Amino acid sequence: MGATPSVESAARGAKSSGVLEFLKTGPKKLLIGGKWVPSKSGKTFETLNPANEEVLCLVAEGDKADVDEAVKHARKAFEEGKWPSMSPHGRTRILLKIAELIDQHAEELAELETLDNGKPIFESKNIDIPGAAETFRYYAGWASKIYGETNPSEPGMFNYTLREPVGVCGQIIPWNFPLLMASWKIAPALACGNVVILKPAEQTPLTALRLGELILQSGLPESVVQIITGFGPGAGSSIAEHPDIDKVAFTGSGEVGKLILKASAGNLKRVSLELGGKSPNIIFPDADMQAAAFGSMLGIFMNQGQVCCAGSRVFVQESMYDQFTDTLSQMAQSITLGNPLDASTRMGPLVSKEQHERVLGYLDIGKKEGAKAKVGGEAGKQERGYFVQPTVFTDVKNSMQIAREEIFGPVAAAIKFKDEGDAVFQGNDTTYGLAAAVWTKDISRAHKIARSLKAGTVWVNTYGQIDPMSPFGGYKQSGFGRELGKHAIELYTQIKSVYIKL
Repeated sequence: MGATPSVESAARGAKSSGVLEFLKTGPKKLLIGGKWVPSKSGKTFETLNPANEEVLCLVAEGDKADVDEAVKHARKAFEEGKWPSMSPHGRTRILLKIAELIDQHAEELAELETLDNGKPIFESKNIDIPGAAETFRYYAGWASKIYGETNPSEPGMFNYTLREPVGVCGQIIPWNFPLLMASWKIAPALACGNVVILKPAEQTPLTALRLGELILQSGLPESVVQIITGFGPGAGSSIAEHPDIDKVAFTGSGEVGKLILKASAGNLKRVSLELGGKSPNIIFPDADMQAAAFGSMLGIFMNQGQVCCAGSRVFVQESMYDQFTDTLSQMAQSITLGNPLDASTRMGPLVSKEQHERVLGYLDIGKKEGAKAKVGGEAGKQERGYFVQPTVFTDVKNSMQIAREEIFGPVAAAIKFKDEGDAVFQGNDTTYGLAAAVWTKDISRAHKIARSLKAGTVWVNTYGQIDPMSPFGGYKQSGFGRELGKHAIELYTQIKSVYIKL
């Protein structure tokens, strides 16, 4: 446990009074059984502002004992509580109330997200917080549309199916889009009548905890959503291993995803994984150059490149390679890197010292491999904070380490290709398959390549478009299962077949 933090200093620049009030009421506790409680061990950890490296507040460090307690409450809430048997319209009303509360506290949540994560307030206000509310709103509609089927049967028999909730769901979310990822997990699970134990990333626990406070105001029965903050080896592994948790949903790195999968084998619980990517972003000569460069810039530099579907491999047809990389580099140089609470900032710090060192390490690797940093390639010039300059590497080969491994930072690797076949081959030459993009005015080419790319999402003449109505997930080692859309309903329900003799 660290020293008592100076909230005013760590959170300077925040305009919402609710932010300071929330931070000052620390240490933040665990939400178990409808109440805020300290961890059983009494341990806490610090959560930092990555822009100035100062402590925002202390947070309870949950572990196996706390997970065990939460599971007891969750199991009782599922087997005996009101939520699973509540009418669909009742669930709809509560999910809509959660969305309304997020909207009402949008400014506070946006500032809290930016303070804890480092992303520009421009993104928090316009992407993360509205997206979280919209996700709850979307799944509020699904609560009344989870249907079974009637099936043809032999004479004298009647057969129908029921789609029922899975039960107790453990949900482990990442640090890059904390509130948005919480909404992607919680909303569909609740719409189906499940109960949830959420573990936010230890780097960014604050908006999940604030969401917990709002959920308690929504009328949701107690213990339907519980929140355990802590670390992977203590809290996360306990959720994955627990014999009385029916499903685990995880978003994060492939390395941890494999550990989750192994840990969950004890009771063969359902698992869905949304993992990393090394997404190809393919630019053809007939594309709108400015639009493709701008879309490519957003595709790799939004959220400091800490995006699972970031367009980190930029494939450019060799005849236009120099011209395009010049344009992309000029756009990268124009990005305002600085205080993420400043409305004009378009790139903030990376989330943590560990991530900062990781990305800087890859910059060194790229240079040693022979790639050229056409722009960036170094840490930011700020005196404090985990800043890295937006970087465009040229002369990159698809076999290089910076083109093979997920960096999760503002680093674009520009790679030449000869023709359509070469673009598809190189684009697919990766262990990942989360997303891809194609820039061309040839609609036939666009459809052909979209089918050929082994990725869960393909964008054409745009990058990064995500809607709650459409499924999101990966091929290959980018995971399995689909979040969002009706497909998330399938993750959180199971089908029962009923035969009746007439």
